[in-house]
Amino acid sequence: MSTLPYTIKELRTACEQKRIIWREHAADRMLGRGILRSEVIRGIMRGEIIEEYPKDYPIPSCLILGFVKAGKPIHVVCSMEDNYIYIITAYEPNLFKWENDFKTRRNTL
Repeated sequence: MSTLPYTIKELRTACEQKRIIWREHAADRMLGRGILRSEVIRGIMRGEIIEEYPKDYPIPSCLILGFVKAGKPIHVVCSMEDNYIYIITAYEPNLFKWENDFKTRRNTL
């Protein structure tokens, strides 16, 4: 059961309607990581919420796993307020921190 005030469907609708706010942090990180805005949008449109952060301030956020060209995984951290999706960051998950499904964090103790 979701603890977020929005759904993946609402996030996708915001993307379709181009109601996207790209946080400066996200833009900087994406540039450094070689991730395109189109890949982030594709990840949201085809992905699923794998973690929820309902206590994030100022807006609850979530982690989405999506796949882009040739099955490349992408993680997108985003939030939603007033029908706008806020892109916080995006990165390609690695197998040092994630299991093969890219949904499960590895126990790094």
